[in-house]
Amino acid sequence: MKRQAKIIRSSDDDKRQIAIDSNNAIEIREFLNKNNLNKKFDLMCRTILAGIRNTELYDKENINNKCKDVTAMKFKGNLNPRIYCKEVKLRDKTLVIIASELHSSKKNKKNKSKEINLINKVGSYEYEIN
Repeated sequence: MKRQAKIIRSSDDDKRQIAIDSNNAIEIREFLNKNNLNKKFDLMCRTILAGIRNTELYDKENINNKCKDVTAMKFKGNLNPRIYCKEVKLRDKTLVIIASELHSSKKNKKNKSKEINLINKVGSYEYEIN
C-alpha cells in the first residue's frame, strides 16, 4: 500500500516541491516546534527549492542500492537530529522531496544499525502525493 504525502512548499517554477509524510507529519512538526528548529527547516526548504547544493544541510544517504533516493535534512547541534527524506521524480519531471521519517538524535558520525534500518525503511516507501 502506498503512503500518502502532502505538498507543503513549491519552488517558484514548480520544478521542485517539498512534501511531508502524512503518517509522520504531526511527529515531525511537533519535534521542530519543541526544539525551535522551524527557522532551520525553513532555511533548508528554501535552499533545496532554489536548487542550491549544501551538503551541511541536506545530502544523499548512499549506503546501498535500496536507498539510492534517500536523503537527510541535517540539523546540527546537541541533538543532531535528521529528517530522512525520499526523493521522487514525477512524470512531468517535478522533483518532490518528501520528509518521511524523523531521527531525533544521531549520536555517531557514521551511520550505525539504527540509522541504516531507518534509511532502508525510507528507501522502501512508495508514495501517492497530494
